[in-house]
Amino acid sequence: MTAEDSTARMDNDSSSMQTNKIPEGLSGVPNEAALLQLLDRTGYTMIQENGQRKYGGPPPGWEGLHPPRGCEVFVGKIPRDVYEDELVPVFETAGRIYEMRLMMDFDGKNRGYAFVMYTQKYEAKRAVKELNNYEIRPGRLLGVCCSVDNCRLFIGGIPKTKKREEILDEISKVTEGVLDVIVYASAADKLKNRGFAFVEYESHRAAAMARRKLMPGRIQLWGHQIAVDWAEPEIDVDEDVMETVKILYVRNLMIETTEETIKKVFGQFNPSSIERVKKIRDYAFVHFTSREDAVHAMNNLNGTELEGSCLEVTLAKPVDKEQYTRYQKAAKGGGGGGGATAAEVTQQPNYVYSCDPYTLAYYGYPYNALIGPNREYFVKGECINFGTAPGGIRVTSPKNKRGLFF
Repeated sequence: MTAEDSTARMDNDSSSMQTNKIPEGLSGVPNEAALLQLLDRTGYTMIQENGQRKYGGPPPGWEGLHPPRGCEVFVGKIPRDVYEDELVPVFETAGRIYEMRLMMDFDGKNRGYAFVMYTQKYEAKRAVKELNNYEIRPGRLLGVCCSVDNCRLFIGGIPKTKKREEILDEISKVTEGVLDVIVYASAADKLKNRGFAFVEYESHRAAAMARRKLMPGRIQLWGHQIAVDWAEPEIDVDEDVMETVKILYVRNLMIETTEETIKKVFGQFNPSSIERVKKIRDYAFVHFTSREDAVHAMNNLNGTELEGSCLEVTLAKPVDKEQYTRYQKAAKGGGGGGGATAAEVTQQPNYVYSCDPYTLAYYGYPYNALIGPNREYFVKGECINFGTAPGGIRVTSPKNKRGLFF
């Protein structure tokens, strides 16, 4: 072998090694050199598959568990020729990135949005606070908000005589990854359910697969056609805020139970601790003078029986009014009926209190903030027949509205 042959072979081997270093799906993409420099600087991996390009997940040297729910943000309004080499340096300023998923088109450009997962919840919250409306290019502002990894389905059309255990067993037979089933007792008859349930799955993927399988026309439960959709995701409440709550949310009350009875029962540990009680239908909010009294009453009364009904007692979840206002502005059509006036809202404190997705069926307070997919199952007042659901199913059920208590 001549010296020239040897040199040529070494050059080819070097070129081959460099080619091998290029992650799968990155060869020849726009900004290839800049992306490779980013990976060299950070030590992260990058791979493109199923219409998205994943940066990290996990990051280099990661030994902990997968970050919990609440660590991810959604990034929208991304210019289609902006890629990770520009996005990562921006989002690194809010905290350590666990994973970034940029949605991609076949032409090599991005689809205008991405998901960024951080290692800690507070980092995601900082990203929303500091990077929403960040000017990524002259006149081009990013939209950043919390991402909800929804793992819960709403299933309507369930026979009202079915118990929670029966529903859990039946759903588990036809779908995988079921963790829990949430069933609400009828306000008028505690031995019956309200004709729907919420099913919690182990992951968003499991919930999505179950939703596809349970779509109307594909399967029946107990010989009945059912309606299925994504449930309303719960608004995440800051742990520091929850630690200040001194209001209890009491569910599953008898309709006949009075506010005076509730006040007496919840004040039995300290009669002077109750500020006021607000009950509507079979729900109530109990306001305490101190958090300690509220927690003590909750721990002692949750799961106990009052006038023949088993109580469910939790701390009320406060929702930031700015966040509530954003939901309200986004709601199509404004909801209508029973809403508080602007003056009434202005007089309120910094937080409103959210209930489970059924509560506002009986409240005369604002509920037009909800913009979720299955809002059509709930309506203020009694259950009504609202016509034909997807797949030709005729359902008698309330509309899904999230409660906001003032």
